[in-house]
Amino acid sequence: MVYVGTPPSLNDYYGWEEKSRPYIDPTLPVAPPGSVRNVVPMPYWPGYSDVSKENRAIYLDWLAGGRTNTDIDPGYVFLFFYGLERRLFLDNPSQEEKQQILAEAQRLADLFSDSGSVRRYFGELIEVAKSSTVESDQIPPIFENSGWELPLSLKIAIGAQLLQGDRLNADWVLSWFMCHPERNLRTAANRCREEFMTLFQIRFRERYPDGLKINKPRKLLKATYRAASGEFEGSINPSINGAPIPDISGLRKPVEIAQEIADHTMDDLDKFSRFLGRNPDARGSIEAHALLPLELWEFFPSEELEELRSWARTIVDGDGFVGVADVVERLEGDHPSKVGKRQLTGAADALARLGFGLAPDPRFALRSPKVNEIVVLFELGARIEKLEDVSSEYKDALIELALGSFIAHADDHIAEQERTMLAERIGSTDGLNDQEQRRLSANLKWLLAVPPDITLLRRKLKDVGADRQDTMRAALVAAAHADGMIQSQEVIRIEKVYKALGLDPSLAYSDLHAGTKVVDAPPTVRPAQTGASGEEIPPPESSPSKPRLDPSRIATIRSDTQRVSSVLGQIFGSEEDEDDAEAHSTDKQSVLPGLHDKHAALVSDLVAQDHWTDDAFDELCRQHELLAAGALEVINEWAFENHDDSLLDEYEGYDVNPEVADAVKAKLNRESSDVKTETA
Repeated sequence: MVYVGTPPSLNDYYGWEEKSRPYIDPTLPVAPPGSVRNVVPMPYWPGYSDVSKENRAIYLDWLAGGRTNTDIDPGYVFLFFYGLERRLFLDNPSQEEKQQILAEAQRLADLFSDSGSVRRYFGELIEVAKSSTVESDQIPPIFENSGWELPLSLKIAIGAQLLQGDRLNADWVLSWFMCHPERNLRTAANRCREEFMTLFQIRFRERYPDGLKINKPRKLLKATYRAASGEFEGSINPSINGAPIPDISGLRKPVEIAQEIADHTMDDLDKFSRFLGRNPDARGSIEAHALLPLELWEFFPSEELEELRSWARTIVDGDGFVGVADVVERLEGDHPSKVGKRQLTGAADALARLGFGLAPDPRFALRSPKVNEIVVLFELGARIEKLEDVSSEYKDALIELALGSFIAHADDHIAEQERTMLAERIGSTDGLNDQEQRRLSANLKWLLAVPPDITLLRRKLKDVGADRQDTMRAALVAAAHADGMIQSQEVIRIEKVYKALGLDPSLAYSDLHAGTKVVDAPPTVRPAQTGASGEEIPPPESSPSKPRLDPSRIATIRSDTQRVSSVLGQIFGSEEDEDDAEAHSTDKQSVLPGLHDKHAALVSDLVAQDHWTDDAFDELCRQHELLAAGALEVINEWAFENHDDSLLDEYEGYDVNPEVADAVKAKLNRESSDVKTETA
């Protein structure tokens, strides 16, 4: 695969004769074998007749060694490459030899793929060689392109299909999109490349089961090849059976359709991508796999997940109760010392994708279970990908059940009547689907099995504003009236809640006397009348064991519950451990949108240097009145949301991501400039 002999003359520039570069001229001197010990660099545009005898010795030795040594200057590779392109385009070799040249060019391109010049020039030759050696229907889709134009082979393959009136399948649309210079790929597509490409094809087939119909463009495909050696130039006009192939280069609509599908695909992979960003070695773990869209499970199977399914089935076939620490350990491998909302949400998501649910519901529960408490596993009835997608009726009913169980626990004993009454509320609530009813039943099972945390309740209620207190009072009174009778223990519990709210506990009596309508003034009573003293003894109930349910009162209770659900959700919905609760506070605006002002100030300090030790980071967090673990998660999540990467990487302390840091500094500088302008 080399030219040997006197090189032909190409040009004569004022007495300087330019000779064909790849020819090995046997008359020229070559350094003796073994005399060249140091690497001798080649000129940028080498020619065998122009380089030194040492260069020639290294080149001939590389050829004799089978062209496999990669520890040489790429100039030697190009000297050989000039011969390949000359032979392919100027000497009209046989089809068999063209195939050999194509294979050799591809082999060398793979060997020297680290060189940008090799990727570019070899890639152009390979693309053109395909057009003359491979039938258009035999060209495979390609998904890599380092150039600024669509690869020629892709243009030929897709153009030929359009010429014949064929629809494009998922592989070709994806190939077109991935090679298009104007494609927009976010971190999720690059970090999870295989998952992205597989899910894109699934989404495309769902939308276009028969393929994408594209009208044939009028412009015809033409290409020009400029030799890397600079010795020649040629044009290419591909055709099929004499018919010219249309040029797809100017078509926009197919790329826009592909971009839309890609955007949705990347959105579906965001959680998985962010998890891998924080845990780069966790691919294949239960936590990582559980974040994959369900459609990808059969393409990326997980033995660990199947083991989790078997374990969960055993628990559900029993009574459904299991220690929350056992659930987290099953997922993460280590027995936790504490359990936060993030861990519970991850566990619930993993189980839901297997068709199992976890109660209490981490996203909507009044509180999370403590590390030494139990949770409930149950059948969801189907695999669920997004547990957060529930109806407003579900959220209202869950709050109602939580308040009802809180009152039911007042006497440290759950009466069967109370249990039945609460269970019947689930079945009688309109607007719930089967899966939501299953989730409510499991949450009620947990609420009745695990006593409420009064200390936690006090801590949550102490910050309730005056505008919310009336709503809370109405909800508690409604729950107390739900079974038609009020026990003294229930009154005591309501008094405690009122006290936690900063209200006069004696208000509980007037509120309960008024019924489900809470008033802020003493209740009106009828004037005294003369007559027999005392009260008439009511007749005994015919069936005292059953609760009396007043439909109108139940309707009122539900109305009150819907009114308070949003308030209670704000009070209790973000319940986590202390670290997470503080970390996720974003009520106050800051110069970095999406961050609490304390976290924004912390980020501003963090980007001031490239690395922080553990102690220095902890101290900085203390200065900003933040807990280190929670702050780390919040700012990295924010960074992923806004900059597609984490701000801090844990390595012998914390490395600050320079790209994210530069973006943050630029934002802070802009804000500072705006402030100065306004002041001026």
